[in-house]
Amino acid sequence: MKVSFNWLKQYISTDLDAVTVGEILTDTGLEVEKTTESMSIKGGLEGLFIGEVLTKEPHPDADRLNITTVNVGGEPQQIVCGAPNVAVGQKVVVAIPGTTLYTEEGESFKIKKSKIRGVESLGMICGADEIGFGGAHDGIMVLDADAIAGTPAPEYFKVEKDTQIEIGLTPNRADAMGHIGVARDLLAAFKYKGITPVSTKLAWPDTSTFKVENHDLPISVEVLNSEACPRYCGVSISGIKVEESPEWLQNKLRSIDLSPINNIVDITNFVLHEYGQPLHAFDADKIEGKKVIVKTLASETKFTTLDDTERSLHEEDLIISNSSEGMCIAGVFGGAKSGITNETVNVFLESAYFNPVSIRKTAKRHGLNTDASFRFERGIDPNLTIEALKRAALLIKEVAGGTISSEITDNYPNPIKNFKFSVNKDRISLLCGVEFKENEIEDILSYLEIEVLATNGSILELEVPAYRVDVQREADIAEEVLRIYGFNNVLIPEKLNTSISYRPKLDKEKQQNYISDWLASVGYFEAMSNSLTKSDYVDIAKSDNIKEVFSVKMLNPLSTELDVMRQTLLFNALEAVRLNQNYGTENVKLFEFGKIYQKFESGYNEEEHLCIVISGRVQEELWNSNNDKVSFYNIKGITEGILNRLGIWKNGNISATENQLLEDGLTYKIAKKKVADTGWIRNDIKNHFGLKNDVFVALINWDVVLELMSMNKVKFKELTKFPAVKRDLSLLLDDAITFEEIETIAKKCDRKLLKEVSLFDVYKGKNMEKGKKSYAVRFILQDENKTLKDKEIEKVMHKIQTSITELLKAELR
Repeated sequence: MKVSFNWLKQYISTDLDAVTVGEILTDTGLEVEKTTESMSIKGGLEGLFIGEVLTKEPHPDADRLNITTVNVGGEPQQIVCGAPNVAVGQKVVVAIPGTTLYTEEGESFKIKKSKIRGVESLGMICGADEIGFGGAHDGIMVLDADAIAGTPAPEYFKVEKDTQIEIGLTPNRADAMGHIGVARDLLAAFKYKGITPVSTKLAWPDTSTFKVENHDLPISVEVLNSEACPRYCGVSISGIKVEESPEWLQNKLRSIDLSPINNIVDITNFVLHEYGQPLHAFDADKIEGKKVIVKTLASETKFTTLDDTERSLHEEDLIISNSSEGMCIAGVFGGAKSGITNETVNVFLESAYFNPVSIRKTAKRHGLNTDASFRFERGIDPNLTIEALKRAALLIKEVAGGTISSEITDNYPNPIKNFKFSVNKDRISLLCGVEFKENEIEDILSYLEIEVLATNGSILELEVPAYRVDVQREADIAEEVLRIYGFNNVLIPEKLNTSISYRPKLDKEKQQNYISDWLASVGYFEAMSNSLTKSDYVDIAKSDNIKEVFSVKMLNPLSTELDVMRQTLLFNALEAVRLNQNYGTENVKLFEFGKIYQKFESGYNEEEHLCIVISGRVQEELWNSNNDKVSFYNIKGITEGILNRLGIWKNGNISATENQLLEDGLTYKIAKKKVADTGWIRNDIKNHFGLKNDVFVALINWDVVLELMSMNKVKFKELTKFPAVKRDLSLLLDDAITFEEIETIAKKCDRKLLKEVSLFDVYKGKNMEKGKKSYAVRFILQDENKTLKDKEIEKVMHKIQTSITELLKAELR
């Protein structure tokens, strides 16, 4: 949320600078994310001066240019000007060389000393649009005759310097969604710190001059759903004139990055950001039957909103209607037919309190997030509606004329009461870790407008204002006290007490960190994505293991993009690959640990998985690197590296994958349990995400990995002192024979002395019989208790050689 420092100081007087105030706000829980210097006009008109045109002569070499001399407070400057309306005696705005001008469209350009058609020009006489004022560019900006030449433009135009404070507002702090709410919190901190006297009051806007001037525009209100709309207020104003807002109002809105629209809409936005109370202005002449009805409409009723989008209403959507049709989606978005236009003369002003849950559901159903819904769905002050309505009505009279032409309608059948409960001061001290002084807690609560009704020893009976919807229990009071006391003022104890805790034999976090560190060491980056995803991915998956019926759906989704829990980590990973690709990073190596969620007839199921993706080149593009692209063997190597490092890939089994998310690949099983699928994604999935390169993926069931690790019995043995012996065989084989077959036969021949079988050379080609290939296989033998003798070695090798030649029809080369 953005706050203007100048605006804030209208309600609380302070000599502190914006940075210091920002630090105090952060200490009190309203975290200031950044402060930005701003001006009411971009660039602040620095380098611009008021000038007087002294002479004007036609340019000798250009029909549309004039050579002028302009007094800007010193020696007259020669300026070549092409504006058709320039004339002697005019007071104008002049940009001297070196000045940077900012247009209303956000463009900028620097004024330089130059020659135009051979004539020297020492500046520029400016048009309104060239200095950020807007308007058509039909000539230079001509000022009033009493303007004094040489006056700096910022001084003449009263440019306001301000600081914009951006607050990262947490969802529970609905009370601070306007400038007054922020000022109220700041005042409490000021009082506690002694910056401001305890007797200081917040400078609320004066609405005492509000009065009904006639009853010419009565509009009745009927609330048919008081549960969704506990309070609804309205007032009519007649004879207004819709036009551009005055400069002060435009500057206020621009200071928080809002664009002015017209004086009526700007007032509602101003009061919204002042009080935190959303308002809505209806064209009163478009309210048929002169009656406002707050109700729900039939399901699938069509309604066109301000953005000219036709929406199908839900049966629970609250609608502000007239006697014949809907006018506005209550608390969320206005309708296309009932809004303020340049022809509007009469206005009906709405100020209401809507049920936060109702507004939140409606906003999410329609995918809308407006300033009004942002506040209503968090819970505004139900007792501020009348005050905000009076404030807006008086401001409309000030900037648009008109008369207040009806009594204020206030439909409030069941007033929302303040919260009353008791707390224990000793418990609060314990929760805060602070020994408070006598009455210190009571003082802080009074600064926060929380009233202490009665005291009984350490028990306080409290009454919390209705606008503090987040303060309803003892722990909340402890938080309120502590944030004003200052989190940074809590002393860190000099003594640390601890106890020995049981640590499971298999530390899950330790194993996860071990693999994470290893993956990071070989060039992978860890990703962290949302557990929520979009249901459309189920259709893309086309998998028997990922179906809509297995989806865990959100009852109140944040958006259509986040309406189900994910059933696989793959789509989150592909989103990350796409994001990197779009930002120009095509070589991607990512991994993510996370849960997947599914719902079966037997109940809900959660599993911890590890997803690894690679795409692009093996190495970054350098003068001394090759252009090899990643392949299936890269992801296969990483998968087997993880299983080997964890010590569970001793008796594993590999088979062709049946994972329907993959075009092809392998499935890894250990002890008949499926551990991982590796391969490359299907082409249609790749195309859906708009990926240029192939993406190779490993989907590892981390829960199964941990289960296998817990079964893994680690045994230690002494390193042998006796040497190993290497023997090589060069075999001529049929093309169809695999190394795995050779390895299996060799290990069956001897399991005691044969320690390792490896393939170190493969030859196919010239001088080789068709359908044949040559394998060079190495065998390593070792006895752990003695040095092997030649006879023992030859015996084992003869058995291996005989078995391979007989069973595989191999020949020795």
